[in-house]
Amino acid sequence: MDSSTQDRATARLAWTRRALGDPTLTLASASADASFRSYWRAQHQGQSWIVMDSPPTQEDPRPWLAIGARLAAAGLHVPAVHAQDLEQGFLLIEDLGSRLYLPALNEQSADALYSDAMDALLRMQTRMDCSGLPPFDHAMLVSGLEVMPEWFLSRHLGHTPSCGEWDVLEAAFDVVIRNALQQPRCFVHRDFHSRNLLIVESNNPGIIDFQGALAGPITYDLASLLRDAYIVWPRERVEIWVESYRRLLVDAGLIDREIDRAHFLRWFDLTGLHRHIRVLGQFYRLWYRDGKPGYLADVPRVYHYVVSVARSYPELADFVALLERHTQGRDLTKAAAA
Repeated sequence: MDSSTQDRATARLAWTRRALGDPTLTLASASADASFRSYWRAQHQGQSWIVMDSPPTQEDPRPWLAIGARLAAAGLHVPAVHAQDLEQGFLLIEDLGSRLYLPALNEQSADALYSDAMDALLRMQTRMDCSGLPPFDHAMLVSGLEVMPEWFLSRHLGHTPSCGEWDVLEAAFDVVIRNALQQPRCFVHRDFHSRNLLIVESNNPGIIDFQGALAGPITYDLASLLRDAYIVWPRERVEIWVESYRRLLVDAGLIDREIDRAHFLRWFDLTGLHRHIRVLGQFYRLWYRDGKPGYLADVPRVYHYVVSVARSYPELADFVALLERHTQGRDLTKAAAA
């Protein structure tokens, strides 16, 4: 542990002891994520607490606080805040436990757990005012997609796209972007999936990692949930869940009745494709730039989503061929030589 890390750990422990009035309290790692944020668990007088450590120069905690307050006011179950120190970047928050959706999801539990998650998503989309949030606009949609050729094709596969291949990429990206911009705008959690949802006793699920919320396409969070980078379901089952949610949106007046099953499924598929193209590049960026190899094991699942969904749409056939041409025979879970 270097001196700056040790100094941070010392400051974090001292602050938590003051906040809870317990000079003997200790902290244990609870989890970390793809950012510079980390989470620590403390036990005090029979109650468990989480300390969220957000170094202010790297992970400003203010967006988490602001979005969390809005979600709580809308009836969503997010961690309540007990104490905060914005200057140091420490928050003492409710411990929602460690029962993540991911390990609990199976053939028997999926319908009930996803039903709870989709009910929560509908509350977000009907009760949350997305005005004032950063827009998931054309520029952001483009920048998300461009992560893939930079970090997957060029950095990982060692292939610089030719001019003709860039034409293929840009044509595919245009299809995906136009699809996203055609949809109604709403509150978008942005990472509404099985590693950010917890099973809790009341008002299930507990929702975390919402600080990156945007105003964006209405199917984005649904695609994050049902085309999860960490668990795969048969397409037929996913489409049943998608159709059930489409009907909820129609009944809530969030989409027109003219948006039929096929139209909504295209919205869902291509919005999920945007997410997975971005994630395909982002997972490699986390490794090559940030030294975080933990996501490489999830790459084959994400790549499968990209290729299988894109293959369903004839206008993306050249895009699929480009990817398959350069991935043939390559182990996507192994980092390339420096």
